[in-house]
Amino acid sequence: MAFAILVAALVLGQVLGQPMLLGYVASGSMEPAMETGDGFVAVPDALAGDVSEGDVIVYEAREVNGGGLTTHRVVEETDDGYVTRGDANPFTDQDGGEPPVTDGQIVAKALQIEGTVVTIPHLGTVVMGIQSLVLGVVGAIAGALGLGSGPGGLDADGAGAMLVGLGVALFGFGVVFDRAGPPRRETTRTTTRRNVIALWSVIALVLLVLVTAATATMVVPSGTTGYDVISTDEPSDDPQRISPGETSDLIRTIDNAGYVPIVAQTEPASDGVAIDPARQVVGARDEGEVTVTLSAPDRTGTYVRTVREYRYLLVLPPTLLGWLHGIHPYLAVAAVDAVVVGAAVVLLLALFGRDDIKFRTPGSHVPVRRRVRRKLRKWRR
Repeated sequence: MAFAILVAALVLGQVLGQPMLLGYVASGSMEPAMETGDGFVAVPDALAGDVSEGDVIVYEAREVNGGGLTTHRVVEETDDGYVTRGDANPFTDQDGGEPPVTDGQIVAKALQIEGTVVTIPHLGTVVMGIQSLVLGVVGAIAGALGLGSGPGGLDADGAGAMLVGLGVALFGFGVVFDRAGPPRRETTRTTTRRNVIALWSVIALVLLVLVTAATATMVVPSGTTGYDVISTDEPSDDPQRISPGETSDLIRTIDNAGYVPIVAQTEPASDGVAIDPARQVVGARDEGEVTVTLSAPDRTGTYVRTVREYRYLLVLPPTLLGWLHGIHPYLAVAAVDAVVVGAAVVLLLALFGRDDIKFRTPGSHVPVRRRVRRKLRKWRR
């Protein structure tokens, strides 16, 4: 059980883009301190404190290995950010084209005791075999829902967030079914009878589909966007070519292609960015706009400014969703999923009652139709 929990934490941490207590290295760039496949204790950035030279950090790279989570050591601090390098590499990440790492890119630090990284040998090896399977399954679900063709498709962050949302929802299913379902004796008797379908089994299937769709609708279009800012003595009308020390505005479009209004929460993910408005409601099949203010450093050069967008279905007041988001984005996702679960359960119970669904022959829907008609007649009265 403990090993299963460790593996689950590693898998979710990798696809979430946020190590969950544990991380691992997938290459030999940190040898001999960390061998390929070694696990390590990942201290979240919010708890790790200030980063200093010699720390091993996990950061969201822009260029290294095509971007994504990278675990390297800080070898220098500059005004523009941190210079990083794998212990086994002869050159720094910045020599290879990676911009200086900003605080907004750092997601965790590797736990070190007296300068030595605490490792768990070979723990991450199994994750590299599991990860492709996890992403494949979630990608298939998103593809079936028509959610794989967005601006970035279903990336690793979106897949991880989708898994977390589904996990929270399934936990809620267990609570609802345990409290609201029929007694165990009744369920056992009815589900063993011929031509009888347990109502709660049907509800569970319907809820799984609804929550999968709701969660995917929120997390797939969300994500981080990077803007290259060129601080130059020759600015232009391009809002990303700016004089040193100056600012410029660009318009970011929020496109809601769904049939349910959303609350879009947009916020800076690095220094040198301001957003207005940070939160707005976008109607069904509509568009919204936010102004992104980019700041150029006093020194010339190319810098990366990042913006993170979150989306929530408008099933709760925007201020409440904003408050939940402020605690943690996944708390807001969980709250939306809970509303979807509750509304679906109430509607299904109102239509079908608490009795199991019976049918006489395969393809016959007479008992179900009669029950629905009786409910509709009762409402009309």
